[in-house]
Amino acid sequence: MNHRRNLLMALGASFASNALAQTPPSPSPSSKGPIIWGDMDQTALDNAYDQSFYAPNIKQVQIRYASNSDITRSRLGNPIRLAYGPTPIEALDVYLCKRPKAPIQIFIHGGAWRAGLAKNFGFKAETFVNAGAHFVVPDFINVTESNGDLMPMINQVRYSIAWVYRNAHTFNGDPNRIYLSSHSSGAHLAGVALTTDWAKMGLPKDIIKGGVLCSGMYDLQPVRLSARSNYVKFTDEIENALSSQRHLHLLNTPIIVAHGDMETPEFQRQSKDFTKAVKDAGKPVKYILGQGYNHFEMPETYANPYGILGKATLEQMQLA
Repeated sequence: MNHRRNLLMALGASFASNALAQTPPSPSPSSKGPIIWGDMDQTALDNAYDQSFYAPNIKQVQIRYASNSDITRSRLGNPIRLAYGPTPIEALDVYLCKRPKAPIQIFIHGGAWRAGLAKNFGFKAETFVNAGAHFVVPDFINVTESNGDLMPMINQVRYSIAWVYRNAHTFNGDPNRIYLSSHSSGAHLAGVALTTDWAKMGLPKDIIKGGVLCSGMYDLQPVRLSARSNYVKFTDEIENALSSQRHLHLLNTPIIVAHGDMETPEFQRQSKDFTKAVKDAGKPVKYILGQGYNHFEMPETYANPYGILGKATLEQMQLA
């Protein structure tokens, strides 16, 4: 009995240690600097927009993204690679299902606006292909390559969605059943896409039939105040244009907003505030909290049809 009690105590201490490892220590009141946003000084705000402070297993999970994408391709085969624009990065991976005129799920990847490639997010494809949907992952320029300008990124995301709509027939897809999913900075880009005036591009205002936004940013004011301004050239115009929470009158589809409860306080607040703003605007929204998941673990649940995001996304597509 003593051995069992000691083992349980050791396990409990281990779990507590792991949980504490995902939460940076709060500065004492005497060491806290001037308040920059909410109740946070500059250091706390910078940490709240830097995932490494709240997800110590970031490297391991990103390795899983890549290796599980390879495993997925070993089962499904390689996606077809199609260009949606004139530069080499403007191309997308299309994982095809066998269903004729199938619905289409487009995934917008994250990477702090600075990183990420479509090939490393193929691990989600099987959920949708097996359910009878094509799975599309576009590549796009990153903010380092665009010299700190976010507009080329969002424009390429928009072009990729428009291209899929106009060319769905070429890979046996249904242009009237396009859905959008996303994660992290990709959820920021997807939020902007969902609040785009598509009519100005000669497209239906409801070109996207449903959206899933996981762990994103929907108002750029606090982001602009954080250390991310060291590599993003924020202006008043950029902040306003790319804060989807300020353009909800252009939202024309039901959305799901999700995050993990082990994420940074700002990423949790952004999702909660955005959900409330959408509800207050009278638009359909579902809120999902992933218990025990950090920022990088949440998108792994897309890869399971019974996972938190996999199940919710398939239900939104009426494929569950």
